[in-house]
Amino acid sequence: MKVGFIGLGHMGSGMAANLLKAGHEVTVYNRTRAKAEALVAKGAKLAATPADACKADTVFSMLADDKAVEGIVFEDNGVLASLGKGAIHISSSTISAALSKRLADAHARSGQRYVAAPVFGRPEAAEAAKLFVVAAGPADAVKDISPLFDAVGQKTFVVSEQPEAANIVKLSGNFLIAAVIESLGEAMALIGKAGIDKHLYLDILTSTLFGAPVYKTYGNLIADAKFTPAGFAAPLGLKDVRLALAAGEDLRVPLPLASLLRDRFLTLLAKGGDQLDWSAVGSLAAKDAGSG
Repeated sequence: MKVGFIGLGHMGSGMAANLLKAGHEVTVYNRTRAKAEALVAKGAKLAATPADACKADTVFSMLADDKAVEGIVFEDNGVLASLGKGAIHISSSTISAALSKRLADAHARSGQRYVAAPVFGRPEAAEAAKLFVVAAGPADAVKDISPLFDAVGQKTFVVSEQPEAANIVKLSGNFLIAAVIESLGEAMALIGKAGIDKHLYLDILTSTLFGAPVYKTYGNLIADAKFTPAGFAAPLGLKDVRLALAAGEDLRVPLPLASLLRDRFLTLLAKGGDQLDWSAVGSLAAKDAGSG
């Protein structure tokens, strides 16, 4: 399948590489051209503009936020203006439900198809094709692009024909991860100040009550205070919590814990944590206790 890929950050580069490995013809675009060079060396074609990446059956976008996606899609010679009739735009970006609905409507008016397909997994999972894809969109479109999801992930969950549903699932999942990070940080601050080894404590937790990968991954990052390089930067964590709150407000669902998490991320950023992994939120409790 001919595939365009726009956005070659920590996640997009791994996804595009796995599409190539699966035998798809991939054309890549990134604002910083240097990030595309490794993929070109592996056989990808280089697009000079977003429009060049849209000369395909399908185009992925994997971008940082609503503003970046709006720019790529709605700008002159962007995705909306350049994608062919019947072609599919797959947005794997973590964006607001409101923007996802707007994208679906705009593509439908242009005779194109739109599928929201955000993913769960950190950059190492993207490189290993071990992502979990959450897809929503027209059934025919999702079926047509299922081989692409198989190339980048280990499992695909199709949740709805309304694309914004996938974004709400993704935002709620990231909200839960942030809650785990905060709670782990608080618990580790408590046991750390009591003189208990954090790694021993984490082994107890993950061997008994909390065997999920999220506890192992983020528990180790917090125990090791390993917050650089950032696999998922703290400002993006704040962005996702805000988007979850916006979805809650739109649906009239109070999310009091998300409000607390927003303030915790703001605290981290106010203390200069912009370049840190979002798991650094888990270090705040120890600092509050005078032991961080």
